[in-house]
Amino acid sequence: MDQQQAIRAAIAGLFAVGLSGAAAAQQMTAPKGMETCYGVAKAGQNDCATASGSHACAGMSKVNNDPKEFKFVKAGTCVQMGGKLPEAGKKS
Repeated sequence: MDQQQAIRAAIAGLFAVGLSGAAAAQQMTAPKGMETCYGVAKAGQNDCATASGSHACAGMSKVNNDPKEFKFVKAGTCVQMGGKLPEAGKKS
């Protein structure tokens, strides 16, 4: 494999990882009695991947209340906390 092929393979791999992270965020289901709430997680306290796919793991948010990060909260409390439910969070 020449150097250009190796670079292309690496880029393709990074792209695939980014897409799988976004898919994981969209497929995550809130535990019973909880709801997914965007925009309320403190830095490092998000529950899963970001909606934009910039990372694919919990605890990786960089700033407080990022509208693309979510946290599970008690059902019925998200909007009261100033957050947005998934439909609104994905449009941000």
